[in-house]
Amino acid sequence: LEVGGGEGALTERLAPAVAHLHVVEFDGRLRECLEPLAQAHRNVALTWGDAMRIDLAALRPEPTAMVSNLPYLIATPLLLRTIEELPSLDRWIVMVQREIADRLRAGHGNRTYGAPSVLVQLCCDVELLRKVDREVFSPRPRVDSALIRIRRRGRAPSAATRWLVSAAFSHRRKSMPRSIELA
Repeated sequence: LEVGGGEGALTERLAPAVAHLHVVEFDGRLRECLEPLAQAHRNVALTWGDAMRIDLAALRPEPTAMVSNLPYLIATPLLLRTIEELPSLDRWIVMVQREIADRLRAGHGNRTYGAPSVLVQLCCDVELLRKVDREVFSPRPRVDSALIRIRRRGRAPSAATRWLVSAAFSHRRKSMPRSIELA
């Protein structure tokens, strides 16, 4: 699964290496880049739409890995969504904003430790593979990036657990019982 196929630079490299590649792209202006790739590689299936709204569970065959340069605005919610809704995924190698990589890997007591840290770490291991400086991109973003690997080691947290974690972190300056009471 590749979310954010863009102009197809990653798609072109992934297609020959996998049995099937689902590419999800929001921007219809990129059809002229991605459709020729899908025609050249019969194992590429294009899905046009918002990755936060499409039915990921309907993808067939079910994806087992996600390799993407994720759109930074949706990286955290999309990762949480794929962990929850795609139990077939057992590994992710994704480029994210450096701050997101730090947050997902943060340990208890770290100032960036929060609900996403807990929810991902309950069922997955997160590893920083490489820091990526903004100067390697064109156009240059205003943030640094990081390549991370996530490996599933268990089932996604239940709805009740997700609610509890969200409630616990919703009022950082309150005690946990008070935060839960206010949620």
